[in-house]
Amino acid sequence: MAGNADVMVEARKVSKFFGGFQALREIDLTVAKGETVVICGPSGSGKSTFIRCLNALELHQSGDLTVCGIALTSSRQSIDAVRRRTGMVFQNFNLFPHMTVIENCMIAPMKVKGLPRDEAREIAERFLRRVHIPEQADKYPIQLSGGQQQRVAIARALAMSPDILLFDEPTSALDPEMVREVLDTMVELAKGGATMICVTHEMNFARQVADRVVFMDRGSIVEAGAPEAFFSAPKTDRAREFLAQILH
Repeated sequence: MAGNADVMVEARKVSKFFGGFQALREIDLTVAKGETVVICGPSGSGKSTFIRCLNALELHQSGDLTVCGIALTSSRQSIDAVRRRTGMVFQNFNLFPHMTVIENCMIAPMKVKGLPRDEAREIAERFLRRVHIPEQADKYPIQLSGGQQQRVAIARALAMSPDILLFDEPTSALDPEMVREVLDTMVELAKGGATMICVTHEMNFARQVADRVVFMDRGSIVEAGAPEAFFSAPKTDRAREFLAQILH
């Protein structure tokens, strides 16, 4: 890597406990600017916990975590600074039901960045075009399909001009026929040079666009590498077992 400006995430021995249960075990991971990293693994492996630690939706208890050059601690200042630089797309959309699509995309730029309404609307319209649903701007979330709602959630994240996009199983709540439209949007973003960390079970997406696949199990990173090597010749028995179960 060319230097620290090119390092977007650096985790060093990051651990997280829920009571007596250790959800993350000394995670070491570096993500470069413009890289697409897919995190996969069985349920309960710590994938979502780790990605939620990256914008302090969960706070790690030990180790060092730096996001966009900001040392992430429990201080409000560091949490706010990181959240201004990251965009998060959740499994269940988390759209405000009482707001229209465009209002959902405008609220954070107005509230967090203090943008005037006209400028926030212009930005929201631009990103709704980017995810190919500008015609849905004045509808309410309940009027949209699940796939359309998730694309609104992606547009909402993009409207904050984040340095990193975090995806926490963005297709797992969707009907199968709606998965493709969301993945197509994510592929476009990856090919456009966005820095993306994606927790997903969509292995075809990982093969197609990931620069690196990270396989987690029981709170640890078991294996990490280029998709071609990971899928064709996994190094660990645990990764081979996982792939045998999910690749039919």
